[in-house]
This record gives sequence, structure tokens and C-alpha cells, in this order.
Amino acid sequence: MTATAENGKGGPTMQRPPVVSQAAWEAAHRQLLVKEKAHTHARDALAAERRRMPWMAVEKQYAFEAPQGRISLLDLFEGRHQLIVYRAFYEPGVFGWPEHACRGCSMVADQVAHVAHLNARDTTLVFASRAPQADIARLKERMGWTMPWVTITDDFDKDFGVDEWHGTNVFYRDGERIFRTYFVNNRGDEQMGGTWNYLDITPLGRQEVWEDSPAGYPQTPTYKWWNWHDSYVADAEPDRKWVEVSDAGEAAFREESAKGKS
Repeated sequence: MTATAENGKGGPTMQRPPVVSQAAWEAAHRQLLVKEKAHTHARDALAAERRRMPWMAVEKQYAFEAPQGRISLLDLFEGRHQLIVYRAFYEPGVFGWPEHACRGCSMVADQVAHVAHLNARDTTLVFASRAPQADIARLKERMGWTMPWVTITDDFDKDFGVDEWHGTNVFYRDGERIFRTYFVNNRGDEQMGGTWNYLDITPLGRQEVWEDSPAGYPQTPTYKWWNWHDSYVADAEPDRKWVEVSDAGEAAFREESAKGKS
């Protein structure tokens, strides 16, 4: 029987799910878990398909203002192969200006994980707006945001579908050649911020051995590259102790999963 409860605001009561025993709750959880696992596998398959999307060459030159001065789209990569650019609305005419950026874009900014984890996977994340750098610096300090944030100075936003709405573009650098590899906006864009969500939209993915990626793509053992955000060292071998810990954890997980199937 479905239970009801007052909403605490004097409005209509809400219908709550039934309250059951521990055994019944665990049975319901196992049943839902089957669908959740299927959802995870479908998400992985979709990410694998993204890694096989065709690329579009970026032939036009673009310029941005950064704390260090005028820079190019190529400079935004900071020497890495992958670049993710989120178009955040912070400029004259935007609700909240000049004290705040757009509320939705600000929520996205609040969710961004430490960029060191993306950098460790050869990926750079950049926010881009039309506000001057002085305003962006003031906003970042006020809100505690640390991701790179540049000023758009030309038609970059218009050319890449983010002149009237937020969106995330992904690029790949091969030497000095740049390619657009992916784009997401609307509901697909609102869930960005986590390291895994960002990596899953890049052409190289998470770069772990379990992923279904085209031949020759960089891949390293699962979990082993993970680190504290202040401890990444370029080209360093995984810490041996962490390898032991992660191996033991994975083995225990697989043993428990095998029991659940028997």
C-alpha cells in the first residue's frame, strides 16, 4: 500500500513508496540494479561510438584574451592533445552582470572537478565568455573557481553553435592541426562537471584498457593512473602501493560480483 506524507508547506500530501522489510528492500534493489547495470553498459557503448565519430578540421584562426594576453585556439590546448571548451554566459546583457555569470552556467562552474585529473589524461578544460579578463578574474576569485577562463574576441561562439546558448565543444590537436570532434548542449550539457563525464565525450575517452576504443588509442591499466590532484607527475609510473591496493579492491569486487551471479 502506498504511504502518504505532508509536504511541510501546507500543500497537498505527496505519495511515498511503500515501507517494506530489509529482505523486500534488498530484493527491490537487486531488481533495479539489473536495469542500472544495463544503463551503464549502454552509456559505455555510446561513449565508444563517440570515439568513432568523424572529425571536422578547424581551418579558421581564432583569438582569445587570457591572463597572459592574446592567445590562439592552439594555445588553449596548453600542449595537450585534447581540449574541452565550455561557453559560459558572462558578459553585458546576461542576467547577473557584472556581479555574477548566468545562473545555469554558474551551476556548471560550481560542479567542475579539479582539472588536474583531466590534465593527467592529456586533456585541457577551458571556459570561454565575452566578459573582459578583469571581470572574469574578479568573478573567479569571488566564486572560488580555478579553471582556465578566456575571453572570446571573434566569431568562435557563433561558428561553434554557442552564440545564443551554452554548449561544450571538444577538439583534438595533431601537431598544429586542430579538429572538432564532439559537441553537446541543452540537457546533455547540464550534467557536465565530473572528470568521467568530460573524458567520456573526448575522442580518446578515459584511456583505460577496458574501454572499447579504436586500435592504437592510448590505454593504461584501470585505476592505476588515479592520484591526488596535487601529486600528478608527468610520465611517472603508477605508485606500487596504489597498484596493490587497486588490484586487491578490483579482485574483491569481481569475486563479490561472481557470487551474485551464482
